[in-house]
Amino acid sequence: MTAPAPRRPAVLFVCVKNGGKSQMAAALAAHLAGDALEVHSAGTRPGPAVNSLSAESLREIGLDISGEVPKGIDPALCERVDIVITLGREAVVEAPGVRVINWDTEEPSERGIEGIERMRMVRDDIAGRVRALVDELVDGRGSAETAG
Repeated sequence: MTAPAPRRPAVLFVCVKNGGKSQMAAALAAHLAGDALEVHSAGTRPGPAVNSLSAESLREIGLDISGEVPKGIDPALCERVDIVITLGREAVVEAPGVRVINWDTEEPSERGIEGIERMRMVRDDIAGRVRALVDELVDGRGSAETAG
């Protein structure tokens, strides 16, 4: 008799609109971890569409989120994930009993950097944090806490 496969760690990335940062983080995590990690994204107030510059910045590194649609937070999902990562200062999630970490990603627009250059900087910041998270959750090394 074969033992059941171990449960994959699960992560939920949350930003306000679920159109940019949380979608980027989810795509990067899914790419890096493959099937070893269950990845979700949501927004506290989902917008109408994925941010086109977010999608473009990911296409530059071979990832495609053009088919994604912003979605709200599913309370049942929040109860079963191992960790909730909020991205940005405005996204706040209450998830009793679940580890919640905020990644206050640098906002280049506060320094006058806009457009695709801004989005590349956001993407690269998130990518570094995602790598540390995947190391922690999948490989058992590193720390998501120190990544943010």
